[in-house]
Amino acid sequence: MQKAPSACWSSENSGRMFGRADMRVDNAEHPRPGFRAIAEENVPNRFETFLLGDGEKKVTEEPDTRVQSASVFTFNREDHTLGNMLRSRLKQSPHVLFSGYKVPHPLFSTFELRVQTDGSLTPRQAVLQACKDLVTDLGLLSREFTKEWELRKMVGDNVDGGTNGI
Repeated sequence: MQKAPSACWSSENSGRMFGRADMRVDNAEHPRPGFRAIAEENVPNRFETFLLGDGEKKVTEEPDTRVQSASVFTFNREDHTLGNMLRSRLKQSPHVLFSGYKVPHPLFSTFELRVQTDGSLTPRQAVLQACKDLVTDLGLLSREFTKEWELRKMVGDNVDGGTNGI
């Protein structure tokens, strides 16, 4: 019985990938000429994934008519990073009953965030407060990281990736 090729690296095939993941970095000896060019054609430019187009809004809100005090927010040109941070921050609020997000399609940089509150504040107010809290937390993280980095440079530790317990 012949074993099917797996999608893992193998030393006997000079770094080629088997199976459906047959995209290699080097295109020198690919059996299909122009394969890399076609694959790169389908990838959007990086700046297109976060720059808004003319007249495009960053966030839109649509009230959920099925549930009281609930809304669905659509974030354009954002991905799982912001979606997960907002969801987890909203869950920390005592007034938020539910928060969850989904990415409708992996090729498009949008996500939908659904928020339901207890009625003491609107979903919009909850999202705005979560955004303000995240900005504060990320500012604190940035300051603390910079302080630690500078302290390590002053002490003389190898900050270029040394293996001294880090």
